[in-house]
Amino acid sequence: MPLYYGYGYGYGAMFDPLYLVVVIVSLVLGLAAQAYINRAYRTWSKVSSDGCSGEDVARRMLEANGCGTVGIRRVNGHLTDHYDPRDNNLYLSSENMLGGSVASVAVACHEAGHAVQRARGFSMFKMRQALVPVVNFTQSIWMIVLLLGIFMNMAGLTTIAIALFAFSVVFQLVTLPVEFDASRRAVAYIQESGMSAQQVEGARKVLTAAALTYVAAALTSILQLLYLLARTQRSQND
Repeated sequence: MPLYYGYGYGYGAMFDPLYLVVVIVSLVLGLAAQAYINRAYRTWSKVSSDGCSGEDVARRMLEANGCGTVGIRRVNGHLTDHYDPRDNNLYLSSENMLGGSVASVAVACHEAGHAVQRARGFSMFKMRQALVPVVNFTQSIWMIVLLLGIFMNMAGLTTIAIALFAFSVVFQLVTLPVEFDASRRAVAYIQESGMSAQQVEGARKVLTAAALTYVAAALTSILQLLYLLARTQRSQND
């Protein structure tokens, strides 16, 4: 989203201080959430779990929930772990796949939680998956439509652009209960597996910190949507 608006849409080709506020708040939210998850992960990556690797515990969780056909593969990077429902595989980074820390187990079980959601038909998971192709399309086109609306001085196009962007906000909001539920399933299994209260609490702290990154992303999207709506309303009143 540009810092400069104008060129016939009534904003004036000038620096927009309101957008600067949005940018700063978004950066602070994102950096704070990232710093928190990194700190929590580092802390609990130094605490051993039950001696098994993240892959081992995730596999046990999958088996216990009737998801034995789910694969577990390695992916490059740090905290790049994810579950891909398209091929029904967990993708774990080397540190979490092979590591035996509380943090490794927490992350691996969280991803296993997504596989369990799919197997159990968790409604919010299905809704999120249904939104993926829609959001992929709207994210790739909304800015183009917005710029066309600004340059051509067509309020209708700008309204369409904002509606397209709103799908991203909806996607972020739907993602929150999906992530929270996967973490809840992970912590519940870790507790049931016989780990100590300290280990369970450590897993909960790691996954709570991870969840805050999704909260920050949702808040950032909401701020951007509110900004677009406010600028459009102001322009229409000018």
